[in-house]
Amino acid sequence: GMVPWHVVSGMNGAIMVLPRDGLKDRNGKPLRYDRVYYIGEQDMYVPKDQNGKYKAYASPAESYVDTVEVMRKLIPTHVVFNGEVGALTGKNAMPAKVGETVLIVHSQANRDTRPHLIGGHGDYVWETGKFANPPETDLETWFIRGGSA
Repeated sequence: GMVPWHVVSGMNGAIMVLPRDGLKDRNGKPLRYDRVYYIGEQDMYVPKDQNGKYKAYASPAESYVDTVEVMRKLIPTHVVFNGEVGALTGKNAMPAKVGETVLIVHSQANRDTRPHLIGGHGDYVWETGKFANPPETDLETWFIRGGSA
């Protein structure tokens, strides 16, 4: 009962368990990275009143029935990254220096998504999140299934 309500209210994330001997390319060569960034893509389902304005509640429990009704339609009212508007821009940007390698973990709890790196590419991409599988290489856009990272 409560799990779907938490997920559609933005209360979700990812736990990544790396292989004991680290990430490797398809030939078994160890991969290294200088930074790790997490991107949590959350769908939120906020109830509206009869006039189309977002409703306010005294407590999360008070919003439960209305939120469940909105989430059953499977059309989010908001999609945010890392919990809020602007979470990955300006002072919150994910910096990296030229020449650094960045490991990006992107999760989406509800719907499918397709990250797209503008001006770059994913050198190694485990599209299904299964590190035992060989990674795809040199992808500019890839597919993340809902409930996956």
